[in-house]
Amino acid sequence: MSELSQDRLDQESRDITLDVRDLKVHYPITSGLTRRVTGHVRAVDGVSFSIGRGNTMALVGESGCGKSTTGRAVLRLTPKTSGEVIFNGTEIYSLDKRELRRMRPKAQIIFQDPYSSLSPRLPISEIIGEAVREHNIVPPEEYEDYLDQVMESCGLRSFYKRRYPHEFSGGQRQRVCIARAVAVKPDFIVCDEPVSALDVSIQAQIINLLMDLRDERRLTYLFISHDLSVVEHISDAVAVMYLGDIVEYAPTDAIFARPIHPYTEALFSAIPLPDPEVKTNRIILTGSLPSPANPPSGCKFHTRCPRAEKECSEITPKTKEAEAGHFVSCLLA
Repeated sequence: MSELSQDRLDQESRDITLDVRDLKVHYPITSGLTRRVTGHVRAVDGVSFSIGRGNTMALVGESGCGKSTTGRAVLRLTPKTSGEVIFNGTEIYSLDKRELRRMRPKAQIIFQDPYSSLSPRLPISEIIGEAVREHNIVPPEEYEDYLDQVMESCGLRSFYKRRYPHEFSGGQRQRVCIARAVAVKPDFIVCDEPVSALDVSIQAQIINLLMDLRDERRLTYLFISHDLSVVEHISDAVAVMYLGDIVEYAPTDAIFARPIHPYTEALFSAIPLPDPEVKTNRIILTGSLPSPANPPSGCKFHTRCPRAEKECSEITPKTKEAEAGHFVSCLLA
């Protein structure tokens, strides 16, 4: 390989914060006194994607499709079954305990429910600052000033430091969760439905805060959500997940302008429009979500697809590039 080609590959790897390759998370099903394994729940079944530095990729789909499990697996909070998770050029599952501890501040998570993810026994100064002290993010003499700076950047007044989580509103508690995540100077944050538990008016404030922090600190987000109107506002690219698989991936503008997979079309048809005079052609999916322990043969979506043909139940579709940068797994595309 020439030096020029190697330099280009090195530059591309530096521009990618997270590279996930064929990630699988299967949970064993046991039965009997001997706890014999009789099957597996395929929560994540071969997911691949990459996120460029400073970008936001949204992961969308129905409840139970494996979005949150994917987010936890890329942070090594949930063990993988197979595949690779490469963060800043390093396979995180190859790290030993000491190396993993050094990596932890660089990859954080914001949970869906701000109340249950905060300790009720600690003031928010301890909640936000505990990891800052533990990982020596700043010298001890700068700790208090740094804490004030982080809180102010997340819309929290410095005199809130001695208050406890129950003294805050839902939006303020989510700001505390965001402050806790950014306080350790991460490169990458998994946002696991961070606004789904909030009022609509507060959702906009939190989304704007996340976007401001991303631009100021050049953060990379994996944004997990089922609210497509929020996804359209914050994301650079969208991956649509169904029953453990990514069935469509494209830049945000492209996928909202022309969804290709029938499942994506059905999801997007449910987006409410602000104009009451405009009627939408809502696509209603029949049947229920199949069990990830016993997924259908062929295309997993064929049991609910309004356009399914015979071959869809027999042949597993491969991911193909339907347009430049627009990938889809569908035999009919």
